Amino acid sequence: MQRQQKLLCFVILAIALPACLAITIQPRSSWNAAAARSPARIPGKVDYVIIHHSDNPNGCSTSADCKRLIKNIQSDHKGRRKFSDIGYNFIIAGDGNIYEGRGFGLQGSHAPNYNRNSIGIVFIGNFDNTTPSQTMLQNAKDLMAHAVQQGYLKDDYTLLGHRQTKATACPGQRLYDEIKTWPHWKSL
Repeated sequence: MQRQQKLLCFVILAIALPACLAITIQPRSSWNAAAARSPARIPGKVDYVIIHHSDNPNGCSTSADCKRLIKNIQSDHKGRRKFSDIGYNFIIAGDGNIYEGRGFGLQGSHAPNYNRNSIGIVFIGNFDNTTPSQTMLQNAKDLMAHAVQQGYLKDDYTLLGHRQTKATACPGQRLYDEIKTWPHWKSL
């Protein structure tokens, strides 16, 4: 009887798990984010995900280095660029973590003409000549699936590289080539 109960539990878990993807997003407090100035809310589900790279030549591989780089990006965005906060909604880092930038439901400052209807995801590093790690790529895919599941992103969303929204090399050629193979990517 006990073996049958265990088998039944296993079958229930195997069926239920794909429907309830669980990811861990490191909160803003983990990288000591400064408070945002008047964040603008986005009502409902958005249509786009825009992929960026931070263009930091060496990226990061430890939590301490990644958090320092994220904090530096926020300081640059709020200071020199006069944004209300870090421009991106989420950060994919080389330490294996997903970090909250602005988060869900808040307008980013990452892609003119798309900010009000998108989630901006930045990969820390320069991906002109190298592709992000498999962990980083999977984290981004999991984050997008989570966004759909939680009602922040439309099921039929469009995935774009930053270079499709303005004249820039971002997100780097190798990362751009990679996302072009993902199901939601579209040519404009």
